[in-house]
Amino acid sequence: MRATDIETLISVSRPDIAPDGSFAVFATSRPDIAANRGVGQVWRVDLPGGTPRRLTRGTADGAPRLSPDGTRLAFVRGDAKGKPQVHVIPAAGGEPVQATEAVLGVEDYAWSPDGASIAFLARVPEKGRYGSVEGLDAAAESPRHITGIRWHANGLGYIGDRPSHVFVIAAPDVAAEPFYEPAAAVRDDDAPAPKKTVVAAEARQLTEGTTSHAGLAFTSDGREVLTSTDEIEPAVRDLRTRIVAIAVDGSGERDVLGVDAGLSVFDIAVADDGAVAVLGHEVGDGRDFIAPGVGLWLLGSEGPRRLTDVDEVYLGEGHLTAEGDDFYVHDATRGRVRLLRVARDGAITEVLGGDLEVGGHAAAGDRVVAAVARPDSFGELVLVDGGVVHTLTDFGAAAAASGISLPRELTVTGRDGYPVHGWVATPEGEGPFPVILQIHGGPFASYGVHLFDETQVLVDAGYAVVYSNPRGSAGYGPAHGRSIRQQMGTVDFADVIDFFEGAIASDERLDGSRVGVQGGSYGGYLTAWVIAHDHRFAGAIVERGFLEPVSFQGTSDIGSFFGDEYVGVSPDDIARQSPMAVVGQVTTPTLVMHSELDFRCPLEQATRYYSALKRQGTEAEMLVFPGENHELTRSGQPRHRVERFDAVLDWWARHLPVD
Repeated sequence: MRATDIETLISVSRPDIAPDGSFAVFATSRPDIAANRGVGQVWRVDLPGGTPRRLTRGTADGAPRLSPDGTRLAFVRGDAKGKPQVHVIPAAGGEPVQATEAVLGVEDYAWSPDGASIAFLARVPEKGRYGSVEGLDAAAESPRHITGIRWHANGLGYIGDRPSHVFVIAAPDVAAEPFYEPAAAVRDDDAPAPKKTVVAAEARQLTEGTTSHAGLAFTSDGREVLTSTDEIEPAVRDLRTRIVAIAVDGSGERDVLGVDAGLSVFDIAVADDGAVAVLGHEVGDGRDFIAPGVGLWLLGSEGPRRLTDVDEVYLGEGHLTAEGDDFYVHDATRGRVRLLRVARDGAITEVLGGDLEVGGHAAAGDRVVAAVARPDSFGELVLVDGGVVHTLTDFGAAAAASGISLPRELTVTGRDGYPVHGWVATPEGEGPFPVILQIHGGPFASYGVHLFDETQVLVDAGYAVVYSNPRGSAGYGPAHGRSIRQQMGTVDFADVIDFFEGAIASDERLDGSRVGVQGGSYGGYLTAWVIAHDHRFAGAIVERGFLEPVSFQGTSDIGSFFGDEYVGVSPDDIARQSPMAVVGQVTTPTLVMHSELDFRCPLEQATRYYSALKRQGTEAEMLVFPGENHELTRSGQPRHRVERFDAVLDWWARHLPVD
């Protein structure tokens, strides 16, 4: 796979399924280099084995959700200003009707149980900000008065002056005659101004004030909307979640889950009988988020009750749905993500597993559809019908045609006897191949079995790639994930090096005398740590790294808690785990890559590290991408993603040539 082949990486969204299981809908998305954006449409496939067909022809349509009776389909499409708005069409296809007209676009939405209305979340800007006043640009806006410890978010920017609020709107009648607003002016040529299509109905705002909201789910009777609150400007960071039920008629709200329950919640589902379930984890004093034991909880009058064992399953991937008396969840383990059905007594049944990663699902009776990624495909839709799995799409064929390497799975016993799990991807041929050690971000994340462009592009260029999930990673139990708490750069460093050496020793085609190392985010941290303590590498790439814990506190959108929990608060603890504290030991030629609008690991992390390398005479270069944030490699502008690959391959061609 070459850099430009990212256009073949077609992802499949969270699907939805008709109530009778007769058809499913889903969206696809792929990078388009010429358009320099992601493009995609909504599809429909009749079950059990119909041919998928496009329902929409927009540039980037997504987030499809069927009405409760399955007759209408809502999805998100950009309006004339590019802001995402909910549109509705007949489930069989047709002309979209725009249902919302949020100034900054819609963030989330949900159908009411009777299909008569749609609730949605949208950010409401302070007057005069974010284009809400014509002709007033950002540089002319008033100063922002910040009193708390949060003020921005990666991929968004300032958040205190545009809280996310809950709205409800009548669902449009897709069979009705379109309504147009008459032209209000006449141009100089006496031709009437174009008519404007008016949205279906006026939205009613159900929340207000400075509190922001996240997540939406109607109660089973449709009278209330469940949502979690998010205090933008607290004096102390508190990750505990409060869930409220807001009356659709505007008569008030009630607490469903209080912060005293000590849970951090990221998804909510409501069963037909009114039972409320959430995915969440205990956070102690509100800050202990490391290696969270995410489980499935039922909310009852006596408080939340956990249904799953966090030492057995990790439900921190994907989402939660209710079907009958059961709930469907995703369990991440050893680089795979499987789909589970959980009964209310805690009994668990695997619905879909194997060498795949489930990214979304929907269920109707005995039929389940799921979006999956596999070693040979970035995204497919599959049907589980009576326990039999049917693949409904063939989107991976284009990527396969570009040439991919199927990695070899490996477990290496480390120096302290700990098993380190990972993969090795190699080019075709006898070798010997130069080897690149790849390190993932997180740290509580993981490499998986899905087709990974960053590995494939390196393999295509002639490099063997070694990558693992060291201690600190997700998918191997809470103890594995928590083992680097205030011990960063210890067992995680040992694990990646031990796996690297074990992988080279396991295949004579891998040339251990010609090696490089690269990683992003926490992988950038560990790459910087590696080259300060191990000087065998011909070169390194430190990308969007967590490199200076001291300044991270006051610059990152997660700075108010991330560093405190991972490296501690005392100067000695911070210095003991800081790449900046040991930058003087680095002699390896290093390329530092970062994005200008990265608010997760801010640009100053890169510039300070790069400047220190240059000042001490270590060979170093820096590449800064304008207009991009922390997600450049995953969802950045396609041209920038290609240019990034070009820079990576150029660096390795100069410092670790294949021939």
